[in-house]
Amino acid sequence: MAIKQVEVPGIGIVKLYKRRDSRSIKISLNHSNEVKVTLPSWVPYRAGLEYVKSKSEWISRHQKPAPRLGQGTQIGKSHRLYYYPAATANVTSRVTPTEIRITHPITISYLDSAVQTTAKQAGLRALKQEAQVLLPQRLEQLATKHDYTYQTVKIKNLRSRWGSCSQQKHISLSFFLMLLPWQLIDYVLLHELTHTQHLNHSPDFWNQLESRLPNSKQLRKDLRNYQPII
Repeated sequence: MAIKQVEVPGIGIVKLYKRRDSRSIKISLNHSNEVKVTLPSWVPYRAGLEYVKSKSEWISRHQKPAPRLGQGTQIGKSHRLYYYPAATANVTSRVTPTEIRITHPITISYLDSAVQTTAKQAGLRALKQEAQVLLPQRLEQLATKHDYTYQTVKIKNLRSRWGSCSQQKHISLSFFLMLLPWQLIDYVLLHELTHTQHLNHSPDFWNQLESRLPNSKQLRKDLRNYQPII
């Protein structure tokens, strides 16, 4: 399936997906307010973008207000967010091992869009830092415990999936996993480790995962309640 991503002024991120089984252009919004467009494989991308622009009013009505990050918000496993008004002209950020510090002009509120944007960007850095330390360690522990092997693990900014595993046993993990409870993180890691032996979601895959994690079916359902967004 071919995918193209474009930022459209006044609308935001638009992701266009070409599908062989699509017969018409369809539009939807995901949890991050990104616009998803599916179109037949023979339709040019520019036609999909024109369709999006024609639906700009519908998109505006259905996009959810961006969540605001408040004082003391916990982000990931070990970071808390704090705002510091100061006699400064700029909004700046600093990520320590335990804090996300946002300094902003005393003349504006922490709810200002520029302050919130900086806070979210810093939050992403904090999640990545945590994930790079914690996820490879936990993956190795689970692999050793359940007798799996893999080649490499990479931490990425994945929003459409929590993780992936290639045919060569290279595992990629989303740093948004740090937003999940540990039991769901373990579910995702074991899911990808199981793919080192079963690349597809065959009955053998699910049976093996269930044998390693007896409550995996319930955890899979619970995972649907979480979104890769701060």
